[in-house]
Amino acid sequence: MTGPRRPEHGFETRAIHAGQPPDPATGAVSTPIYQTSTFAQEAVGEHRGYEYSRSANPTRTALEQCLASLEGARHGFAFASGLAATDAVLRTLRPGDHVVIPSDAYGGTWRLVHDVFAPMGMQFDAVDLDDPAALAAAWQPTTRLVWVESPTNPLLAIVDIAAVAKYAHDREARCVVDNTFATPYLQRPLELGADAVVHSTTKYLGGHSDVVGGFVAVLDDELAASIGFLQNVVGAVPAPLDCWLVLRGVKTLAVRMDRHCANARAIVELLDAHPGVDRVLWPGRPGHRGHEIACRQMRDFGGMVSCTLRGGEAAAVAVAAATRVFTLAESLGAVESLIEHPARMTHLSVAGSTNAVDPALLRLSVGIETADDLVADLRAALDSVS
Repeated sequence: MTGPRRPEHGFETRAIHAGQPPDPATGAVSTPIYQTSTFAQEAVGEHRGYEYSRSANPTRTALEQCLASLEGARHGFAFASGLAATDAVLRTLRPGDHVVIPSDAYGGTWRLVHDVFAPMGMQFDAVDLDDPAALAAAWQPTTRLVWVESPTNPLLAIVDIAAVAKYAHDREARCVVDNTFATPYLQRPLELGADAVVHSTTKYLGGHSDVVGGFVAVLDDELAASIGFLQNVVGAVPAPLDCWLVLRGVKTLAVRMDRHCANARAIVELLDAHPGVDRVLWPGRPGHRGHEIACRQMRDFGGMVSCTLRGGEAAAVAVAAATRVFTLAESLGAVESLIEHPARMTHLSVAGSTNAVDPALLRLSVGIETADDLVADLRAALDSVS
């Protein structure tokens, strides 16, 4: 297995230029949207690299090359959603294989594993991956994959990616990291030993709440061949316009993430001081359980903040309904700030399970608005309930 590519240019330069040279036909500096399903062939079986847009499309190729560069990957594959990307990775396993997932995995990942793959013979355990003893206790002779989120959704736990990857590799298993919350600007799991990285490009990579997509970045040629085969035969691929929208979003990823992180700090300061708040969950806080690990493996600590309220579920629901700048909505990672109640919204699928979310929890996706406006809005909502 080869290591991550060493980039020739800086992150911001690659976000704007990697895979996106000026169009050779017209000189257009914006990658064209190749809105076509098929391509003319020069002779039977002879074409210019494209024959049918399920298999490949030039706009999608540009996106795949750009995101692979940002993650330091040798191969990149775009999908129609983050869950389609997750599905493709899990399809590389076989019935009877065992998978370890986070105890607070994204609700959609939990549902896919529990309700789709488990009935087809996959075995799995959900454990606290920031506890090495928990991973060791869950390990089985048939364990083939450890699925990591760091930070996790919605508890923002931090997993030592390098340690988990080494533990898996020593036992001939793979480590895959969902890097959606951190983005390649803040964290590059392949450099820490992960075998593959998954993204919901709907979130920070797209960044504007106007597209749904997913991505898998891979180092190993054999795994890449499997993912590429599944991408083509299953066909859960993004449309050319969707690829173009993500490409457009990625160009400003670095500057947006800097602002997301700065605004999150301001929100955390408010939450830390407010009497109605019980716990504040953000890896940038020195008291956070994973703070030291986050300092090692992340550039900054991200724009996602969670908290629990002293008034319990009723208070959490009331605050979520009371904000005016924060929008009550699912999803995350866009320019506008969002607030949601995971137990009733994004993580309703795990209700009643061992992965159930504290009903007093709120999850905030801190956007890039004026920080003072966000703080004032959230303070007013908290005060109205307290």
